Amino acid sequence: MNKGIVYILISGIAFMVVNLFVKILASGPSQQVITGIQSYPVPEIILFRSLITFLICCAVIRVKKIPFFGVNKKWLLIRGVFGTTALTMFFFTLDNLPIAVATTVQYLSPVFTVIIATFLVSEKVRKIQWIFMLVAFSGIAMLGASKFLSQNTSVSNIDPLWVLLGVLSAVLSGVAYNAIVKCQNTDHPVTVVMYFPLIATPIMLAYVIFVEFVMPQGVEWLLVLIIGVFTQIAQIFMTKAFHSDNTATITPFKYFGSIYAFFIGLFLFGEVISFYGIASIILILIGVLGNALFKNSRLKIQMNK
Repeated sequence: MNKGIVYILISGIAFMVVNLFVKILASGPSQQVITGIQSYPVPEIILFRSLITFLICCAVIRVKKIPFFGVNKKWLLIRGVFGTTALTMFFFTLDNLPIAVATTVQYLSPVFTVIIATFLVSEKVRKIQWIFMLVAFSGIAMLGASKFLSQNTSVSNIDPLWVLLGVLSAVLSGVAYNAIVKCQNTDHPVTVVMYFPLIATPIMLAYVIFVEFVMPQGVEWLLVLIIGVFTQIAQIFMTKAFHSDNTATITPFKYFGSIYAFFIGLFLFGEVISFYGIASIILILIGVLGNALFKNSRLKIQMNK
């Protein structure tokens, strides 16, 4: 197996570890994976994650002598604001939806990245891409309706309102990704990453000061640290993956996260997804993966001309 595929699989596992512990901390006593855990508000989890990321980024910026606030401040701020909002919504969906469903819905972000890019950078979208997008959106529609389609009371509840919030999170992530593209020729990747905690930290700090704060106890400190550190590991290995091989080879393995999430949800949280829910996830992945592979093949053809 080539290095790029190994790197992207490691990245996916690291992201899944982050999502697992976010769900555990947000669920608190209602989950049985780790007993005796307090329930944490989502903004506090994001605060801890942001602080760790911010410290790591600051250390790298200082060593490499990179301009702290960057160059393209407008798009860096957009990246920070939309990225923070999108992540907050995603963490709420992790807490309120089966982990496989929340993870898969978030995978719609590349689709919205392409749609938004048609307005921001006049990117051309071919008919086949629109067809793949329609397949993905039909999966979302079925997912939202799965609660009413299945009569099996033993399956996990999928609330369409939380699915809608997950879709909105993917839309905002699409804006954030386009902002990253706008900064690719002006700012160092570490600066781009740093703008997320730069925006998120003061906002989430205000929440925990004025609304709610839960003091971590015992093993909870370790869980908080794991969320921050594994976020960095996931981002580093994802970057290494796309630098090691062509995107068309790497992209399919990125979506293994849905498979990890399905089995974690089933065996750790007892989340049983209905037939309609599973069919919806498959449709979303077909739409997202098909669109990504077609886009990557077009880029490869253009580069070889």
